[in-house]
Amino acid sequence: MRSLSYTNILDGDMFMISDARGDIMPSSELPTGLFATEMRLISTWNLTVNGEQLTALSIDDLQYFESRYFLVPGEPTHYVDANLSIIRQRSIGGRLLLEQLTVLNHQTVPVDLQIRLDIGTDFADLTEIADVQKKGKLSIAVEGGTLRLLYHRDNQVREVVVSSSAAGEVDDHGMSFNVRIAPHDAWRTTFQVLSWARGAGAPDFREVVPTYDSPAKVEMGERLDEFLAIAPTLTCESAALDQAYRRSLIDLAALRYPGNARGEYLLAAGLPWLMAQFGRDSIITCLQAVPFVPHIVPAVLHFLVDGQGGRLDDFSESEPGKILQTFRYGERSGYEEIAACPYYGGADTTPLFVVLLEVYFRWTGDITIVRELEFHARLALDWIDEYGDIMDNGYLWFARRNNRLGVENQCWRDSADGISYRDGRLPVGPRATCELQGYVYDAKRRGARLAREVWGDPAYADRLEREAADLKRRFNRDFWLADGNYFALGMDADGNLIDACTSNMGHLLWSGIVERDKARHVAKHLLGRRLFSGWGIRTLAEGEGRYSPVGYHTGTIWPFDNSLAALGLRRYGFDEEAATIAGAMIEAAQFFDGRLPGAFAGYDRALTKYPVQFPAACSPHSWSAGAVLMFVRTMLGLEPRGEHLIVRPHLPKGIGRLELLDIPGRWGLVDAFGRGH
Repeated sequence: MRSLSYTNILDGDMFMISDARGDIMPSSELPTGLFATEMRLISTWNLTVNGEQLTALSIDDLQYFESRYFLVPGEPTHYVDANLSIIRQRSIGGRLLLEQLTVLNHQTVPVDLQIRLDIGTDFADLTEIADVQKKGKLSIAVEGGTLRLLYHRDNQVREVVVSSSAAGEVDDHGMSFNVRIAPHDAWRTTFQVLSWARGAGAPDFREVVPTYDSPAKVEMGERLDEFLAIAPTLTCESAALDQAYRRSLIDLAALRYPGNARGEYLLAAGLPWLMAQFGRDSIITCLQAVPFVPHIVPAVLHFLVDGQGGRLDDFSESEPGKILQTFRYGERSGYEEIAACPYYGGADTTPLFVVLLEVYFRWTGDITIVRELEFHARLALDWIDEYGDIMDNGYLWFARRNNRLGVENQCWRDSADGISYRDGRLPVGPRATCELQGYVYDAKRRGARLAREVWGDPAYADRLEREAADLKRRFNRDFWLADGNYFALGMDADGNLIDACTSNMGHLLWSGIVERDKARHVAKHLLGRRLFSGWGIRTLAEGEGRYSPVGYHTGTIWPFDNSLAALGLRRYGFDEEAATIAGAMIEAAQFFDGRLPGAFAGYDRALTKYPVQFPAACSPHSWSAGAVLMFVRTMLGLEPRGEHLIVRPHLPKGIGRLELLDIPGRWGLVDAFGRGH
């Protein structure tokens, strides 16, 4: 069961968002509709009975790809005594939407009804729903009892075909059915929506009668069962953790789809706005998920190297060796109305790619992929120094080259005001954020391990280790704010520190770049009143110039951000502080039905009995699903060491006993146990 608000079902990059009745009406604020590869295929899907709208009684989330709506005709009243009820059950998968409509007559006499489904489309790109301005031509055709919706632009044609298993009247705007239902009987039909691009070998579906139990639906259920069976089994005394763990695994399964040239499954970043490939999100999700479902990683690595930059290009901001940040599939991307197909405007994806490759090897022992991707990893490491050091001072910087469509802040805080000084001013020109330096330090150390252990190049390993050590020494000197005892958010083009106090310090602990004598100050800030709300660590400290508890990167709480901080705290021995963050986030998950959103508001816990939603957040979001897995790892203190898995549990209060069974890795399968204190 779920609350009566907007609902969604999804299968990878295909999804449907409707209201509590299952209806769809165009919205300029939320991408309601049926979407596939970032194009809205259905923008109107509105059911009426005898001209009346329906009222929702309840909604069942059967699976991430299937939901069921229980409805009655008319407006809601305090007491519903309906003679009719309606059940809408729909599923999505295999590029197919199926909806089974059942109308039940609860009377002792027959009833005559007119059932109407209004259908329409605007073929909007996901990135333009606030102001749809199509440059192609829309057309509608009624043919053989089906409604065919078409979109032409140049030589590109997209077609949607809607059909019903029951005979009815079809017009340009939908389907109507005049039916008589006997006493205590029911009338049923199944609607089917198919879509394809012309020229893609689309079959003729006019002779196919829609049936609800499609092979695609069965296959999706089997695929989900298989995904859950591969993951370690968690048992614990905390209902909140148990719910969050299972929800996170299901969400990761839901966001997967076959997306690279090898037919391997990739991860869409988040519903609804990020249903495409985002390098940063995919890499971090894989880093979080490696101890649990390592089989998702090779596909992401392959996709990233397939798109690795090979030339200089100002529009895409490609550079030799650089790992892409964005690959959208929509119409506007293809016509370069936005920079996204591909787009390389992320300074962090390249070092994080190297980090992921080594982490995957350390957990799994998969030496084949490390050898296979050696050339690409070396290119990535070369890019850091050759192209990333814009100011030639040994740090990783970013500055957009596509001034019309490019992203200004090319790090995870990628909103326009995500990088600011303490007093709220915004920097101008190139900037080097602190976490980027941590990523580079980590990438060079891990690259050195691969060079020494797998690539057989000790001289290269020695060089990378020297560079990492030098970077750590300089960074701790240059980015440290002695008057506040914390690391600055970044450095501007004039060498001045961008002195805001932020959650990015948690990433520094995770990377290992922080010197021991400074780590205790960082931990104190992360768990201090200004950054820690009681529900989690805010992106920007309370009291900073641009702080707002509902600011996207200026005060909200991001679960993925907190997961890196928690693991980083454990790395430096701050076990209780790490447990505090993990425990708070699991408690917060309860208020989101076990699903941590991309972000939520940063209000102090003393002000709210529950974490406050942030309306623009994606949910599910891949790295928020992954965050729960990283919190479990942090609680149990899981760390690979050679052919063994080290377990050092330190659980938050209230978790009780925690068991994680069949943890996969180069050691085979092992179990881990812990008990809260």
